[in-house]
Amino acid sequence: MLFRPHPFMNVTPLKLLTHPRLQRLCLASALLMYVAIVVIGSIPGARADIGAYASGAQLHSTAYGVLACLWYAGSNGSAAVRSWKAILAVALMGAGDEFVQSFFPYRGSDIRDWAVDCISAIVACALLSLLLSAQLKLATGKR
Repeated sequence: MLFRPHPFMNVTPLKLLTHPRLQRLCLASALLMYVAIVVIGSIPGARADIGAYASGAQLHSTAYGVLACLWYAGSNGSAAVRSWKAILAVALMGAGDEFVQSFFPYRGSDIRDWAVDCISAIVACALLSLLLSAQLKLATGKR
């Protein structure tokens, strides 16, 4: 055979969500991204510079939605268990971010930002749960 397909050519979302190495990579990426969010958000003027391109709600919903997706993909269990883990992790990370912001005079802690973080996690996990359940139905041949 001249062409040998790469093992990841037939990768489905279900396989991605259950591969142990990829799960560890997702959790590590989520933690690294969170640290980057907190550090960059603590740099004087950085938030104002980014604010020229996106509002606080857009930044929070995007960043914490991605964090929820990474945490969901890095977790084990059913769709519901993964969702609860990801939502709890995002709620804690968002609260931690707001707590750190409260120490800087040029930043402010806002419960609405935390609420946006949590809502973004809920929406992201709901979408991923639908995707996972659809993939499971396809894999098992159920309708």
